[in-house]
Amino acid sequence: MGHKLAISKIENVTHDVRQFTFEKPDGFEFTPGQAAEVGIDRDGWRDAGHPFTFTSLPDWDQLQFTIKIYPEHDGLTEQIGTLKEGDSFIVGDPWGTIEYKGKGTFIAGGAGVTPFIAILRMLRDRGELSGHRLIFANKTEADIILRNEFDAMPGLEVIHVLSKEDKDGFEHGRIDKQMLQRLVGSTLEKFYVCGPDEMVESINGALKEMGADPDGLVFEE
Repeated sequence: MGHKLAISKIENVTHDVRQFTFEKPDGFEFTPGQAAEVGIDRDGWRDAGHPFTFTSLPDWDQLQFTIKIYPEHDGLTEQIGTLKEGDSFIVGDPWGTIEYKGKGTFIAGGAGVTPFIAILRMLRDRGELSGHRLIFANKTEADIILRNEFDAMPGLEVIHVLSKEDKDGFEHGRIDKQMLQRLVGSTLEKFYVCGPDEMVESINGALKEMGADPDGLVFEE
């Protein structure tokens, strides 16, 4: 049985991404990078079981999800897009295979950045961001989730990649082996990869070809 949690705050992050904040139940514990199976308190959707990553930190008084809304899809994210403050999520127990394992590069595609939000916030609060890199791929500049927050993180190298716009200050195209060789340099570090399945598979393959330790690749399995 999941926890029924009322939404206390909804904020727009981009044109199609919203941040949902709600009260954390007593004793609820998770680690940065973990997700939970989520439904909403509506008939037919309480057991929807879609995974979303916590973007809050474990020591916060609230829980938070940052969710991309797909109004054209006939599914849970379309329903979530119609929620208002006071409506409720049904949140299961935390799980997940993405966790922080040491200094390295985070590579994300679109909403795939969400497991990294809490990890990077944790490192920021500890003053341990120096030596980390975020390579963040999106279609357009308007699609970049929490851009201002990432760009302001002290010590974090942020590289934005746009596939559908060619603009000054941004990498253009898709993240492939050639781009990684140019941006990463040494592969003697951890690599955290999250995004569409095809992207994750392609990037992991390129990193292995470049000499990255397969055991140093962290992704949702």
